[in-house]
Formats: sequence, C-alpha cells, structure tokens
Amino acid sequence: MSKIMILTDSCCDLPKEIIEELGIKVLPFEVSVGGETFNEIFDKSSQEVYDIMAHTDEIPKHSQISPVRFEEAYKELFEQGYTDVISVSINSNGSGTYNNSIVGKEDFYESTPEAKDKMNIYNLDSKCYTVFYGYPIMEAMKRIKKGAAVEEIIAYLEDWFNVCGVYAIPYNLKYAKKSGRISAAKAFAGELLGLKPVILFADGTTDTVDKIRGEKNIVPKLVDIAEKNMTPQTPYLILHGRDNTLAKELEKELIKRTGRKAEMYGNIGAVVSANIGPDIVAVLIRRKNK
Repeated sequence: MSKIMILTDSCCDLPKEIIEELGIKVLPFEVSVGGETFNEIFDKSSQEVYDIMAHTDEIPKHSQISPVRFEEAYKELFEQGYTDVISVSINSNGSGTYNNSIVGKEDFYESTPEAKDKMNIYNLDSKCYTVFYGYPIMEAMKRIKKGAAVEEIIAYLEDWFNVCGVYAIPYNLKYAKKSGRISAAKAFAGELLGLKPVILFADGTTDTVDKIRGEKNIVPKLVDIAEKNMTPQTPYLILHGRDNTLAKELEKELIKRTGRKAEMYGNIGAVVSANIGPDIVAVLIRRKNK
C-alpha cells in the first residue's frame, strides 16, 4: 500500500495552521533582516516580517535550501514508511533549491541504498513563487488523504504549474531592483513618470505585460487582465502584502465580474517580500491561452 507525502519549501506561503492540519512536510528558508535570523513561516508570521522591514532599509537575505537538508528530509520520510515523496520547489530560475532537491535525492539513495526499491522521489519545479504552488499543494494533500494515486497527484500539480499565472503590481520597485531577482523590474523604466508595472509570473519567468498610472487604477487594471486571460469558471486566488485594502477591493470587483469569490486569499511571506517588497497586490488565474 502506498504512503504519499508532499515535501516543499516555505516560499509556498501556506499558513502554519494549514501546514500542520494537512501534515505537509515544509523545509523553511532561513531569513536574516534587522539583526535577526529566523525560519520563514515557523518562527515569524508574515506580519512580523513586514514590521521588521518597516524599520530598516536592509533587504532581507536568504539562501537556498541545501542538498544536505533535502537528504535529511528524505531519510526522515523513509524512516516513517513513506513509499512516494513528491518534492515541489520554488522556481528553479530564481533559486538553486530545486537543483539541490535533486542532488539531495542522489545523495540520499547513495547513503541509503536500501531505499531505492522502497521509496520513490519525484522532483517538481513549480516554476513560480508563493501560493502559486502552495495552493495546489494544499489541494493535492486533500486528494492524497482521499486515496488518490501518486500519478494522479503529479499530473494535477504539473497541470497547475503549466497553466497558471500571477499578475502582480508592486507599489514600488525598490526591493525588486535591489534584489536583482526580478528581471521585469530591471527592464521597467517608468517610475519617474509615476507608472507602475504589471508583472506576470509564469512558466519560470517574469515579464512586464502592462503599466498603469496611479493607485486608483490598480484594481480596475487587474480585474480587466484577470477577466481577459482567465479560463472561465476556474478558481482564482488573491495575494497581498502588509496592506490588504486593495486586495479586498479586487475581490469585490472580481465577484461582480465572475460571480465567484477568491478560492484563497493570502499574503506573501519573507522570501517573496525580500524580492518584490512587502507592498503588493496580485491575482492568480488559470490562463485560457494555455
């Protein structure tokens, strides 16, 4: 009889309560900012991270999760009797964590050869960040608990990663430019004119797909983009940073257009905040052109 676990990293931005309730195995990123070092999600909430960032000009620093930590996690799951481990990692174009998950697998099988015929490890690149992969992991764990086969779970996750996209508007590009992680921000030159970029996160890349002038136009623009690109009658998610005012307005307008509430309403964590800033609003959809 199969026993399946999903292993992921803390950039999935799932609340600690959901992680514990569903029993998801999460490896935390270690984050340093404001003279403190802590494990994302488990040591500090997103709001606590925002508060730290509000009192320092320092950009939070974090490093990729090492092969050793993956090897240790695989060994722990093997000892717990799991037959299948689906390892889902942050976008490989933004972090070496995905590659480290593969190296960790190779090291695990080398150090624990008896596991080769007893536990399968499947490494998946989410191709994105935050609840882009956190939400489908949550839903996949629910399916596992209902008896879904590992092949079904992998197909569900890969479909989500290939089809979905996040349209995000950061209120400023200070963090994105300093971190150097978001190429779309480096290419955007409209800040002096009071313009804000609409950045699409999808397929492992970032791209500026539109621009707006003024905060009052953020919600109308995201609603139009979501309605234009969304596969009809599919779930959408809303993300925000330390201020959820525009996120609430966004959901209100999307309910008018689609007749449906957001499937999930969440905030970005420390790793994402470090790279795009704590002030953002975004909508995640299943793209109909995919």
